[in-house]
This record gives sequence, structure tokens and C-alpha cells, in this order.
Amino acid sequence: MTSEQTFIAVKPDGVQRGLVGEIISRFEKRGFKLVAIKLVTASKEHLEKHYADLSDKPFFKGLVTYMASGPIAAMVWEGREVVKTGRQLLGATNPLASSPGTIRGDFAIDVGRNVCHGSDAVESAQKEIALWFDKSEINSWKQANHEWVYEK
Repeated sequence: MTSEQTFIAVKPDGVQRGLVGEIISRFEKRGFKLVAIKLVTASKEHLEKHYADLSDKPFFKGLVTYMASGPIAAMVWEGREVVKTGRQLLGATNPLASSPGTIRGDFAIDVGRNVCHGSDAVESAQKEIALWFDKSEINSWKQANHEWVYEK
């Protein structure tokens, strides 16, 4: 089995609304393994690095200011195709285009308050994880239910 990791962050709106547990629950129920988590209020400089690919967009400054406005629950999840499936669990970036049953479809209305960030590719996940976590903060462990989630 090939396993990969993804970076998922509950944004300040999701933290303020008490949705961290619900979001963790959805990833756990799907069968993914949480290998790192921390609550952090990120600096603008840190967020500028995280969103560097969007720096030429007109909403960049507002996005960075908003993301620095409160705590973020930063997480690393692990499992088979967790990047792709994690994005499906989150739903479309625009919550109004998200299907009911997705996190954004159930809990968000505006793009600027869409509850979560999720890596969009394995390569960006690796970059984002390295930006938010030291290697020593990522815990490798075997789930007791591993054989009940994955075929050999």
C-alpha cells in the first residue's frame, strides 16, 4: 500500500465556530490517520510563504490578514490518496458550489470564510507540511484498525 500525507488547516472561522472536532471526525471516520496537529496563530510572514503562489491575486493581502486574525488548527493526515480524498471531503473552494455532505457544503457560504485549507497535490502537501511542522512533530504510528480500513 502506498500512503501519502496531506496538510489540512482549519481556518480562523472554523476554529471560532467550534468546527475543529467535526472536521477531525470526518477525516477519522473516512479512515485517515492524524499524524500531527497544533493550534497556532501564524504570522503574516509565515502566511505569505504559505500562499506565495497567490501573491499576484487581488485578494492576497486580505487573505493573509484574515488568516493571521486568529488561531488555525494545522494538521497532517496520512492515508491512501489522502490528498485527493481530503479535497473531496472539503468540497469546492467556493462553498456555494460544494455538495451537501462536504465540509464546505455543510458549514460555509462565502469563499473568504470557507472553513478549511487542504493541499491540492502531493507536492504542495509536502511543501506545506514542511512549512508548518518540524519533522520531529510528525508522529509515525500504526492504527489498530489499519487492516479494517485497507486491504493488503
